[in-house]
Amino acid sequence: MQDAPGPAEGAQTAPGAGPLRLRVAGPVADVTPAVDIVVGVNRDPASQGALTVAADLARRLHAHLHVVHAVDLGDYPIDPDAFDWEQRAQATLAQEWEHVRTELADQPGSWTYHAWHGDPVGLLAAVADEHDALFIVVGTRGAGLAAGLRRLLSRSTSHGLIRRRHRPVLIVPS
Repeated sequence: MQDAPGPAEGAQTAPGAGPLRLRVAGPVADVTPAVDIVVGVNRDPASQGALTVAADLARRLHAHLHVVHAVDLGDYPIDPDAFDWEQRAQATLAQEWEHVRTELADQPGSWTYHAWHGDPVGLLAAVADEHDALFIVVGTRGAGLAAGLRRLLSRSTSHGLIRRRHRPVLIVPS
């Protein structure tokens, strides 16, 4: 099994897209994938559990795994006036790519990493539709007061996907 190229060495960008719209193919599986699974990842610890579960399911189902990261303001440094703002953002995205690559290094099947600017719900649904995915896997922010406050302050990706009702969603607790 070969290593997947990093974003700087073989990433494909969509026509007209900026440098942060990446689609990087991972290793090629020994067996032709029977189905596709989509998993959403971000810097939140809950997405780690989602990635682990999705990778395990992809292995068991002989599925191609599509790892989708919606690039948002959380991926950028706080100070937009910093001289190295864009370079620091690129470094953060490269770290996220490397984290996914490391987590999936022993994955026997094939996978693809997608990193795009946009709404996570829309991006996950678009990749799932494009590949006719069996289901989408996402993490949850957990329970408790802090998690409740985070849900109030930002939109829930899992709830947005469920409201779309276009394909099954597996929600992995943190």
